[in-house]
Amino acid sequence: MLDLLQRPVEERPDALREILSPLQSVMSAASGIDLVRMHQVGSGFRVDREDARYLPALRQLQDAGVWNRIEESLAGAWERISGAVPGVRHAETVHVVVALGDPDDEHLTVRSSGYLGMGGFPGAIYLLVWPTGTSLELIGHGAAHELHHNVRYANVAWNPMTVTVGEQVVAEGLAEAFVRELAGEQAMGPWSKALTGTELDSVYERITARIDVVGMQNLTAYVLGDATAQRMGQQPVGMPDFAGYAVGLRIVDAHLATSGLTAAQSIALPAHEILANAGVPTSM
Repeated sequence: MLDLLQRPVEERPDALREILSPLQSVMSAASGIDLVRMHQVGSGFRVDREDARYLPALRQLQDAGVWNRIEESLAGAWERISGAVPGVRHAETVHVVVALGDPDDEHLTVRSSGYLGMGGFPGAIYLLVWPTGTSLELIGHGAAHELHHNVRYANVAWNPMTVTVGEQVVAEGLAEAFVRELAGEQAMGPWSKALTGTELDSVYERITARIDVVGMQNLTAYVLGDATAQRMGQQPVGMPDFAGYAVGLRIVDAHLATSGLTAAQSIALPAHEILANAGVPTSM
């Protein structure tokens, strides 16, 4: 990224494509996603303009040892998963790209406290970070969250046409419970703690009533909230930011209490089993 930011603007898209190429080779076969386009229209740093904030921010990430902390967190997370489920299926190599985010992107800097990730394609983890107090402290734990997804979806079939609200919220709840197992509650992302009390009770009832809604194009609002759904061109359903994370964690906590399992041990369990243990009716 330092090299990219020192190139002429017109050369930067190709430089970004080179940075993202290890992920592209994994993800394009499964999804057809063009990662450069996704980065440019999403929360990634802009490659079509100069911005004096970028180099100092990148230096902040270097000074904070972000890459080393992510590596250490991933190593510890994999040790826990492989010990909990010997022989669990997984990608032979997981390619990890950590990219600078866009400081003007509200979804990243406000709703996500400066960091977010995508790890649901086995073999690829994409992390975006803009340096804030929260992001610099928690980005390593965010990587562990994404690794849980990465291994889960090497074992659990995921199809954007048939995936349900239940699968999506269970996956987020498991990943956050896994981070808590590794490093304590303070390591969990802000999204999992965004709702409490009667507001969480209300959202829990509404999401569990829609637990069998199918299709990725219908799920964003239930998982990430209305604001993110509208940003992606999807219909709002009256959900606050990251509604599905808090609901998923409540479901997973009930499953863990009933089953006696850990989130690491539950990584390859089908969602319908976890929902049943939590007492959530489903037709799955």
